[in-house]
Amino acid sequence: MRSFAVLVCTLFIFTASPVLAQEGGGAASDTNMEILKEKLKADKKLLVAGNMELTDAEAKKFWPLYDGYQMDLNQLNDRLGKAIADYASAYNDGKGMIKEDTAKKLLNEALAIDETEVKLKRTYAEKIGKVLSATKTARYIQIENKVRALIKFELAGQIPLVY
Repeated sequence: MRSFAVLVCTLFIFTASPVLAQEGGGAASDTNMEILKEKLKADKKLLVAGNMELTDAEAKKFWPLYDGYQMDLNQLNDRLGKAIADYASAYNDGKGMIKEDTAKKLLNEALAIDETEVKLKRTYAEKIGKVLSATKTARYIQIENKVRALIKFELAGQIPLVY
């Protein structure tokens, strides 16, 4: 379980990478971030593999769906990173104050990201449910939920409230 916590804490960096990449600057920083992202992807896959207890036949059908879900999550993470960057920019420009129209726009984007994530999870739960038992499907979604919950917890601790 300790390695799970370490993985999730480092996944926070992975999720927030669009924001960090903007602040870091330089090709070396971008290359290092890409290396870190690839390592974290591999570590997450090992975490999932170690907990799913898949047969060879199940694995053959599951892993392509896993890869597709991760690609879609990456797009969602990029969108989340952009929303966080937009918020940080507005927050810093306003010295901690956000204009009403900007707050409304940011709120709508945050809610849309949440809705997209739920739809994406439901879509993949259905796809995975066609190749795995309900128990294994639920276990996989539970693992994803735990990882995402910890990432969101880390983000919540870093992002100041809107004023």
